[in-house]
Amino acid sequence: MVVAVVVAYNRRDLLTRALDGLAEQARPCDAVVVVDNGSTDGSGERAAAHRLRPDVLTLERNTGGAGGFAAGLAHAVLARGADLVWLMDDDTVPTPTALSALLDARARYAGRPAVLASRAVWHDGRDHPMNTPRPRFGLTAGLRARAAAVGAVPVRSASFVSVLLDATAVRTEGLPEADYFLWNDDFEYTARLLRRRTGLWVADSVVEHLTATFGDSDADPGGRFFFEVRNKLWLLRASSALGPLETLLYGAATLRRWARTLRRASDRATVLAAGRRGLAEGLRGQPQPTSAVLAGLGTVSDEVRAIEKGAGRD
Repeated sequence: MVVAVVVAYNRRDLLTRALDGLAEQARPCDAVVVVDNGSTDGSGERAAAHRLRPDVLTLERNTGGAGGFAAGLAHAVLARGADLVWLMDDDTVPTPTALSALLDARARYAGRPAVLASRAVWHDGRDHPMNTPRPRFGLTAGLRARAAAVGAVPVRSASFVSVLLDATAVRTEGLPEADYFLWNDDFEYTARLLRRRTGLWVADSVVEHLTATFGDSDADPGGRFFFEVRNKLWLLRASSALGPLETLLYGAATLRRWARTLRRASDRATVLAAGRRGLAEGLRGQPQPTSAVLAGLGTVSDEVRAIEKGAGRD
């Protein structure tokens, strides 16, 4: 049972294209869930009227991408009985063989991957720099060859733009950190799933990531730099996603990335102010439990709490 989860917020026309792409899959999804994350542009109504007839989870408030994916993932696993959950943003348009390529690689791989990620391209066919997966280092030649035999590369983390998750791993590790709101939630979650499991990037599974501009997420973030700094510090300080050596190495890489972001910023004062706020919050505390962040949302909250409790995270 493969269930697709699309998180939507005020991009009604892009959401329609994403659903059209899902409807045209060579291997159809068994069910589709759309999380309407407090949209005000009729995204939920557009999804409900689509020929796919998806489950539409209407959240009363915008919980960010992190909260939306947590809610949709819990619903897919509990209410729809998913064995595999295919996550994507509402600006992701899967090509017709995107899902079948992921499933083919999974079936042929000599093992049980917990995460399989697609190749994300921009509308002109260039690989999208925002969705470059982090390769897994330190593997034996034999393990790399095992992945290459199915047209895949072993990865340590992946983007929520298009990623297929094993529901058993979800039940064991729980849900994304909803308190991240946006930025780094997919890195933290997939790295947590893959701490001791296998993840594969499958080149033959292609999706279009239709961002307004071509570039990495750190190009010119403005006030959103707050989330990058706070969430990265939360990840390094409070998450179980990385081992001690990985934390050291990734911490150093993060400092270089932040310096690059400041150099590129068109409004350096705004980025600096956002970074100082993120630094203060990231060093002072840690994220609230996902079940607390998503409380007060009716059945959605109940499903989230059940998954988190089963994973020992509630």
